[in-house]
Amino acid sequence: MSLIAKEPFQFYTRQNLTYLTGRKATNISELLANIKEVPEMSIYHHTHHYLEQHEFLSPEPPNDFAYWITNMLQDKLLGEEIASIDLRQYSSINEIRTRIIEVIEFSLNQNKESLSRTAFSGEEFHFMNARTFVFPTKYTANGLSDFAECLQKVSVHSIYYHVFEAKLFKIIPSFCEWLSSSLNEKELSEDFCKLDPYTQTLENLRKMLLDLVENKLKGDSNGKTK
Repeated sequence: MSLIAKEPFQFYTRQNLTYLTGRKATNISELLANIKEVPEMSIYHHTHHYLEQHEFLSPEPPNDFAYWITNMLQDKLLGEEIASIDLRQYSSINEIRTRIIEVIEFSLNQNKESLSRTAFSGEEFHFMNARTFVFPTKYTANGLSDFAECLQKVSVHSIYYHVFEAKLFKIIPSFCEWLSSSLNEKELSEDFCKLDPYTQTLENLRKMLLDLVENKLKGDSNGKTK
């Protein structure tokens, strides 16, 4: 039997309403200026929406900025540099924004040719924004066994929310936070945090999380029978 959590874990899910901001870019200078000014949710949308929309694809497609720079501006070097930013290293959207700005500005200082590249008509970068509606599911976990059962049943959208949005927006606890603070499962929490969710489909991510929890439960059970 696993310990009872100090605080139960409420699984949440969310839906996004995505809409055009009216901002667009035809070259790298305009893209950079808009990246500096658009709301956090716009940066989040353009760096994360593919994770849900392409949940059955692996490896994952690049973020929108990298895709546009590579394919519309034909700047493959800068596109690769943007695509190679390791989003796992950042704990907020503004940190991600700052890193993208740094990469673009450094590239422009090194390669002035990038400034002359312009997208054709119809291939401009259109900035999107998103409004998120978060609501609780019927699944609540009071311990590690409950948590495993819920992980098996919740939608991939719930898993996505707690792995990505909970970490970056810090409104609802992430899986890692709850395991560490409410169950005192520090090692398991660290194992969760070491996973790279950006290189997995959401169903693969569910399986990996379940495997970690079930192995922990199995180890606890074996320890008590010795």
